Amino acid sequence: MKIAVTGTRGIPHILGGVETHCEELFPRLAGKGFDITIIRRKSYVQDSLSEYKGVHLLDIPTPRKKAFEAIIHTLKAIHAAKFKLKADLVHIHAIGPALATPYAKLLGLKVVITHHGPDYDRAKWGKAAQWMLRLGERIGVLFADGVIVISETIHQIVKTRYGRTDAHLIHNGVSQPVFASDNDYLHSLGIEAQKYIFAMGRFVPEKNFHQLVRAFASLNEKKGYRLVLAGDADFEDEYSIALKQLAGENNVVLTGFVKGHKLQTLLSQAAAFVLPSSHEGLPISLLEAMSYHLPVLASDIPANLEVGLPPENYFPVNDTIVLAEKLNNALSIGKQDVFYNMEVYDWDKIAEQTAAVYNRCFCG
Repeated sequence: MKIAVTGTRGIPHILGGVETHCEELFPRLAGKGFDITIIRRKSYVQDSLSEYKGVHLLDIPTPRKKAFEAIIHTLKAIHAAKFKLKADLVHIHAIGPALATPYAKLLGLKVVITHHGPDYDRAKWGKAAQWMLRLGERIGVLFADGVIVISETIHQIVKTRYGRTDAHLIHNGVSQPVFASDNDYLHSLGIEAQKYIFAMGRFVPEKNFHQLVRAFASLNEKKGYRLVLAGDADFEDEYSIALKQLAGENNVVLTGFVKGHKLQTLLSQAAAFVLPSSHEGLPISLLEAMSYHLPVLASDIPANLEVGLPPENYFPVNDTIVLAEKLNNALSIGKQDVFYNMEVYDWDKIAEQTAAVYNRCFCG
């Protein structure tokens, strides 16, 4: 079966939760005999690869404009899937790109969509964009041959709002951790092992990193700890500029976007991990921190609550005062290894579940 994948910026080593999801999932599906091509947005690609771990890569030029690059790229990708790749099925990631589902169906392609979260709740979108995202959700859920949701919260949206009772709940996953004990990278950042609080993600308002910086800055006694933020913005805007300025004023370490050994080092040596988001689908960054046995603090939004941490690991979303109290307690305790049950987040099992969806859609 030939499968074209769109809705992602691309792989490998491209910032984003959907991108991490695709980088882990599709090489495993290729290993199961599926002919997979990920159609990448050329403006995000920093390599000349045509294949990655058995997955074919096709780059398509797309204008790098926040408001409409995703839908333009998806339409072009679907056209390429039909007429260039001769694909049997197109797998569309996220509800914005899912707006193009009828076009794929019109061309005779089977369509699977993965709903990664209600993106219309993100603070960065205006009313027009929110309306289009809601429309994309509706069209994708109603017209796709198969619907995958990554959390029970999204599963309920699909069932109650659109009456789609056959959606497949397949969680995000996490790879086996690779623990790094060398500290050269930490020293280059000016931090010490187990003496920093770590957070990572895209620099957008709904990640609430500004609140984390303010909460950490408000602590009377930091006990030699630093705050480290890994990530950046896809589009440098007023928020990302202000966040970087706020971080600089409060002695926060900004690493930029990191993957590979650098990220492994940061996760291996952190004292704790914090996710203060007001919006998530099912956060891979939180799952990664848990896989490294880190103490974690997370906002009490539905997607984070679904992970099932103990109550003391949560704090009210947007509550900087309580977050500061939780941070202070974490610094007082220091680094402790915490072991979580990660069985449901096994990428190999997730690949098997996704393969079953493809086969059901294609044969059905």
